Amino acid sequence: MIKNASVLAWVEEMKKLTNPDHVVLIDGSEAQLDELRAQAVKTGEMIKLNEEKLPGCYLHRTAVNDVARVEDRTFICTDTKENAGPTNNWMDPNEAYKMLYDIAKGAYAGRTMYIIPYSMGPVGSEFSKIGIELTDSIYVVLNMAIMTRVGAAVLEALGDSTDWVKGLHCKCDIDAEKRYICHFPQDNTIISVNSGYGGNVLLGKKCFALRIASFLGKNEGWMAEHMLILGLEKPNGEIKYIAAAFPSACGKTNLAMLIPPEKYRNMGYKVWCVGDDIAWMRIGEDGRLWAVNPENGFFGVAPGTNEKSNPNALASTKSGTIFTNVVHNLDDNTVWWEGLDKNPPKNALNWKGEPWDASKGEKGAHPNSRFTAPAKNCPCISPEFDSGKGVPISAIVFGGRRAKAAPLVYESRNWQNGVFVGSIMASETTAAATGAVGVVRNDPMAMKPFCGYNMADYFAHWLEMGKKLGDKAPKIFNVNWFRLDDEGNFMWPGFGDNMRVLNWILDRCEGKVDAVETPIGYVPKTDDIDLDGIDVTKETLAELLDVDKDVWNKEVENIAKFYEQFGDKLPAEIKAEFEGLKSRLQ
Repeated sequence: MIKNASVLAWVEEMKKLTNPDHVVLIDGSEAQLDELRAQAVKTGEMIKLNEEKLPGCYLHRTAVNDVARVEDRTFICTDTKENAGPTNNWMDPNEAYKMLYDIAKGAYAGRTMYIIPYSMGPVGSEFSKIGIELTDSIYVVLNMAIMTRVGAAVLEALGDSTDWVKGLHCKCDIDAEKRYICHFPQDNTIISVNSGYGGNVLLGKKCFALRIASFLGKNEGWMAEHMLILGLEKPNGEIKYIAAAFPSACGKTNLAMLIPPEKYRNMGYKVWCVGDDIAWMRIGEDGRLWAVNPENGFFGVAPGTNEKSNPNALASTKSGTIFTNVVHNLDDNTVWWEGLDKNPPKNALNWKGEPWDASKGEKGAHPNSRFTAPAKNCPCISPEFDSGKGVPISAIVFGGRRAKAAPLVYESRNWQNGVFVGSIMASETTAAATGAVGVVRNDPMAMKPFCGYNMADYFAHWLEMGKKLGDKAPKIFNVNWFRLDDEGNFMWPGFGDNMRVLNWILDRCEGKVDAVETPIGYVPKTDDIDLDGIDVTKETLAELLDVDKDVWNKEVENIAKFYEQFGDKLPAEIKAEFEGLKSRLQ
């Protein structure tokens, strides 16, 4: 079925290297996927769950030493270290290929090579890009079939083009010491060895959709961003779209699948989820910025997902889902995790497959346990999800977890200033993540772990896109749902009530409301955020919108330190914006 000469040549080369016993081309048919599911159940790689309660769902356990993305084993392999930049681990491409091929040599002996042709984005869309992933893992095949569009239609769309991304994954021995996830942006190549965990081996996800795609976007004049995309439908039926970037633990999926408060639902407001994690954005024929979600599913963190925190995400997992490293409830052959409900199962196995008793205080599910769920399961999935033409973006939103620094919401002064606002994005660590609480971690545009080239050049690319967009550029905002009062309590209710802030953002985009200028940007007038139905007073709102110059002068020191690593590569426009902020704070 593979007719493309460049694909055939590479597959042959990889077959010689890895020496598989069998080779299977994934055609995307349900019959073939069913066969693979049955095979995985037979070998114990997956456990079939209760067909009545969780139809088409399976449980998988990874190796105990292989439970998360490994930033320190993730490399960008470019011709010079400078091209990878100071925020990435760098390796010389020649050295990396030699090391990886030595590890992968004969790695498929006694195993099957699965060839997965996949499309990031709807097949045939001008936004979309094609990859071929080779793997020896049925788990990877079945996850990629949820997360991307796979099969014969992809090869047909590729035709004889050489524009596709190579991906080689070898489980090898799941040896943590020899685990590497390497990206070769200049060769459109990804190689992952000695891991079986989704984030390291579903090569369409962060590896292709962000690290490789961000580099492609720079060269081809588009953007690959770590952003959710949501559509906010007003009572008159008009829908406006927002793209938003948040570091982890800042409520990204909750915002993507937001359920409006009852008052707004009764008025006819709706929120549509286009994507919860990644946005590819291009300038359309009309000169505006258009975005698609290149993924086809959700790879979500299970713990904390429940009927209250995110009912839409939970509903997405009810069929056709693969659960990884959660609790197995033996009584009814279903799954459970911390934060799902207050009724842990009595007769259960933990994420390692050991007998588990909740009353002893040990967690049953791994904190980074996951669900891979089809996007089409989501009750609020956008009607535009599969369209392939994308949705027009009115506003770009950045956000982080800040106790005091950032106000509830502010608007940047213009696109250039907005790029500066994105570049200084930072979030404070929580008790769940580390012993030291409140440590500020810089994460520009939430892309620090995912930018496939020098971040200073990435800022320059954003500035360039702004010049091309001109007066059609989306407005750029920053939000902070996590501001604390002096007693350490959250001052804003968050979740569905974040809709009140989104409404102000869209009102600003449409020129319907005025704003107050501060040294960092424009904040709402207290009358322009609807407080009806929530326990937030005008006084509290004024405090939430306050810009404390003393706090920001300390922030300036942190920014200066962060920028130092980029040296002369930091764009002049960013330096000018920084100087502007400093002078306004005086």
